[in-house]
Amino acid sequence: TMWVDGIDTAKEPELWKVRQKAGMVFQNPDNQIIGSIVEEDVGFGPENMGVPTDEIWTRVEESLTKVGMIKHRDKSPNRLSGGQKQRVAIAGVVAMRPDCIVLDEPTAMLDPNGRQEVLRTVSELNEKENVTVILITHYMEEVIHADHVFVMDSGHVVMQGTPREIFSQVDRLKKLHLDVPQVTELAYELKKSGIDLPDGILTKEELVEELLRVSEEMKSKPQSKGPRSEKTSGGNKASGKARKKSNEREGTKK
Repeated sequence: TMWVDGIDTAKEPELWKVRQKAGMVFQNPDNQIIGSIVEEDVGFGPENMGVPTDEIWTRVEESLTKVGMIKHRDKSPNRLSGGQKQRVAIAGVVAMRPDCIVLDEPTAMLDPNGRQEVLRTVSELNEKENVTVILITHYMEEVIHADHVFVMDSGHVVMQGTPREIFSQVDRLKKLHLDVPQVTELAYELKKSGIDLPDGILTKEELVEELLRVSEEMKSKPQSKGPRSEKTSGGNKASGKARKKSNEREGTKK
C-alpha cells in the first residue's frame, strides 16, 4: 500500500483526504483537460471540492499566473501547444492547493521547447510555492536537479540517493536499461580511456572544469627525458679519414 502524509490510500473512505493532499498530472494533458475554456478547466477541481465561487476565481487567476498562462485564460485548450496544455493541467492541480504534486512522465509527448516550459514551471512551484514535486521520468537530464532520486525496477526500489550518487553508478544503470545524462556518459567514456575524471559528473560546466584541471596537472608535471643521442657527425669524419688512409696503404702495396 501507499501512504500520503500519514493516510493509507488502500482505505477507500480516506481517498477524499488523499485527493486534498496530493494532485496528479498525467502524461497526456488531453486526458486531463475537460473544460472548453482554459479558466473553466482550471476551476473544475476546486468546484468539485466545494470551494465558494469567489474563492474559485481567485484560485484560477493565481494558478494561471503561477504557470505563466494567465493571458490564455479565455482560449480554448484546443488552440494551445502541447507544453501550454500541460501547464494548464498543472494549473488545474495547483488550484486545488495540494501539498504534493505527482507528475507522471509530463514531458514524454512534448518537443524540447514544451519540455523546458513544463520543467521550469514545476521547478518554480517547488522553489517559490514550497510544493513537494514527485517527477516520474525516463529523461535522465530531468533528474539532475532533483533533491533525491529513486530508481525502480518491476515495482521495487533498487537504487536511491542524490543525483550524483545515482549517476556515479553508470554500469549498474546500464544493466537496468537506463540511460545517463549525455555529459555523464561522455565523462564516463573519457575516464575509461585513461583520463583522471571523478565519477558522477552531471553538467557541462563540471566537465569543462575537470578537463581544465587535468590539463593543468599534465602541464605542471616534469617532462620525462628519453636517452640522449650522441652526435655522429664527428664520427663520420673520423671514419672517412680511416678509409682514406686504408686506401693509401693499399695503393703503396701495389
